[in-house]
Amino acid sequence: MLMKEYRICMPLTVDEYRIGQLYMISKHSCEQSGGGEGVEVVTNETDTHPQHGQGQLTEKRIYLSSKLPSWAKAFVPRFFYVTEKAWNFYPYTITEYSVSFLPKFSIRIETRFENNNGDNGNVFGDTPTPAKNVSFLDILSDPIPEKHYKESEDLSRWQSSKTGRGPLEEGWRDDHQPIMCSYKRVQCSFEVYGFQTRTEEFIHRNIQDILLIGHRQAVAWIDEWHGLSLEEVREYEQAMQEKTNSKVKSSQNNTGPSAAPRPVFSRSISVTDERSLKKMGVTTCEAMSDPAASSGPKSPLRLNSTPE
Repeated sequence: MLMKEYRICMPLTVDEYRIGQLYMISKHSCEQSGGGEGVEVVTNETDTHPQHGQGQLTEKRIYLSSKLPSWAKAFVPRFFYVTEKAWNFYPYTITEYSVSFLPKFSIRIETRFENNNGDNGNVFGDTPTPAKNVSFLDILSDPIPEKHYKESEDLSRWQSSKTGRGPLEEGWRDDHQPIMCSYKRVQCSFEVYGFQTRTEEFIHRNIQDILLIGHRQAVAWIDEWHGLSLEEVREYEQAMQEKTNSKVKSSQNNTGPSAAPRPVFSRSISVTDERSLKKMGVTTCEAMSDPAASSGPKSPLRLNSTPE
């Protein structure tokens, strides 16, 4: 299991980001849904944690069939999805990801938000993350895949008419007010011999891109959500969830008989079932190339409907 801690600062307060996060998640999920893929909200209800009090439990299905490498498409369900479960006890959250046909795959993201510039060395209050496993991500200067660049989300050009903040300049984390930090402890596990190290490193590279893009958007869209109450943004969230679910289900229902059929297998196939994979012409273990150079997407694979 590969564990890293990411620290992402934003020119916001923790209270502001609570609104911005909910708005950004809802808007982004709706934008990314369509063609049978996207984010379907299965559960969104209140929950109580013995330590953190009352919060929200959300379960989502993130459909990603077209994002699979070509060798995997032969034996996964037509509408492959990742399950995301998120427990939001703001300013503390836990998010977990799993895949039904990959029982040895999991991602767990533990997040805490604080009003500082990322200088808390033990924000989770247990065993501090070793310095070599801590990465500061800069929403201003760290590169993102060209495909996801938008001038309107470039924080070196961003200017908020509602708050007067922006644009950000080099070194902004040292003296900008307000400032907050999103601390994320990410544990990634794919316990399959011959695949584990490269796959876990590949996932972490994609997670870094996802976090940068999502946190940039939360700041760049501030004039759309700043000033909304928690009740108002929850109403927006509900409306977007209904719209998003409708887009995903409508596209799936319209697939129809013209879609290319999937092969039918008499039993489920595990990624560790090497003999079955070879029968389908799938290259295994040592012959597999680095996932980063595979036929998969060159832009971030949005495992996460939200960067939390």
